[in-house]
Amino acid sequence: MYLAHQLSQEQREEWEKKHEADTQLDRGRPRNLRLQMQPQTPVLSRQQLLQEVALAEVELQDELAVKKYVGIGVGWASLITEHLLSHPFVVLRRQCQVHNNSIRYHLVPLTLIPVILRLHQRQGITTLWKGIGSVLLIRGVNLAIEDIISKFTPWPKEITVNSSLRSVGQHIMLKCISFALVTPFYSASLVETVQSEIASERPGVFDVFKEGACRLLSWGSPQNGRMLPVWALVLPTVTYCVLKYLFGLVVQGATSRILEVTQKKEQKRRGAFPKDLTNQPPNQDIELASCLVRDVASDIVFYPFETILHRLHLQGTRTIIDNLDSGYEVIPILTSYLGTKDCLETVQHEEGMSGLYKGFGALLLQYAAHFAVVKVTKLVLTELTTLLRSSKGKQEDGSTVLLGPPSVQINRGVPPSYPGTPAGFSGTPQYVETPRTPRTLYGLSNDEVTYFYPE
Repeated sequence: MYLAHQLSQEQREEWEKKHEADTQLDRGRPRNLRLQMQPQTPVLSRQQLLQEVALAEVELQDELAVKKYVGIGVGWASLITEHLLSHPFVVLRRQCQVHNNSIRYHLVPLTLIPVILRLHQRQGITTLWKGIGSVLLIRGVNLAIEDIISKFTPWPKEITVNSSLRSVGQHIMLKCISFALVTPFYSASLVETVQSEIASERPGVFDVFKEGACRLLSWGSPQNGRMLPVWALVLPTVTYCVLKYLFGLVVQGATSRILEVTQKKEQKRRGAFPKDLTNQPPNQDIELASCLVRDVASDIVFYPFETILHRLHLQGTRTIIDNLDSGYEVIPILTSYLGTKDCLETVQHEEGMSGLYKGFGALLLQYAAHFAVVKVTKLVLTELTTLLRSSKGKQEDGSTVLLGPPSVQINRGVPPSYPGTPAGFSGTPQYVETPRTPRTLYGLSNDEVTYFYPE
């Protein structure tokens, strides 16, 4: 026998009136939705809706502009790092490459750190910045020569994927001539980069042109017995520079293509595929990444050839360099190579194949620092622009519009037509997904029906 509290007719009618509003709402909507009324939010008119859409478009344009400026800032940081901040690592690398009798090869960055500290203690912090003026001057002279040749000849300064074979050949000829004319000045710049400051006089700003002109005038008869003539250095120098340049173009193009295809697939998966990818800000990131991959791949692949070339350029110049085995001493460079082939065979016989990669740890340090500078610059600029935009938005407008879930936000500010909404209500409802106990007639749950109305 079931003994439970039984409701009277008056109690039952009072219960039904109490839950009447909830029952009407539950009849016309899904069971797992609860309608939260916001009567204080007015219905947006057509003009207000157009204003909201225009405001959203302006915000989108601002965001694209911010991405563009961040990309430009990161590009400038990468350029400065490549030509200025990486110079100390270039000095270390070249000193290791030309030291034919060194015991430590410095193939990893860890062995270079104590040597750098000792050099700074004995010679000061400027010891690794020697020759930076001549290096920048040689790069400027190379660009000036290319510009002059391209103005007086139909040879193009740049080529693209759509360039014809004739244009590519003319462009390669332009590069060959510019590299050949810069070769003697490159030799003088190399000497200023690797010579020790405590054992040599500090060169002047334009001494690189003086020494380069001297080597150019003594085209076939060098002043010193062991110094190779310029004509013997032109062919290996031009071959090295042109092959490295062409290899870099191929790597850069392939990397850009792979990154663009990956970006298209990701945008297509998210459903945000742009109509014109070439004008999108992410292309700046693609260009920056492809250039960085190009430089890393080119330097690694042509590193042995660069070691041989630097030894040939430095031979017979009576240069004294810092001994990077300890960091305390200086040592003269005395070699007697007959040419490129003889230098390669001698290095393999006396130093082994690893002798061609002396100072490779400095190259790893260089690109690790380059990558760190790019990442930190991008992070700082992004955070700075985000803070500026947020503070500007708070000053202009502190009000917000109540919106529903993403499915409702598509029609921003437009109240949806919904069965069961009370008459006269003009607010914009907000739908909130909440777990709710299933209700039956009169707003009672199954447990309440079983309790109050037993069988």
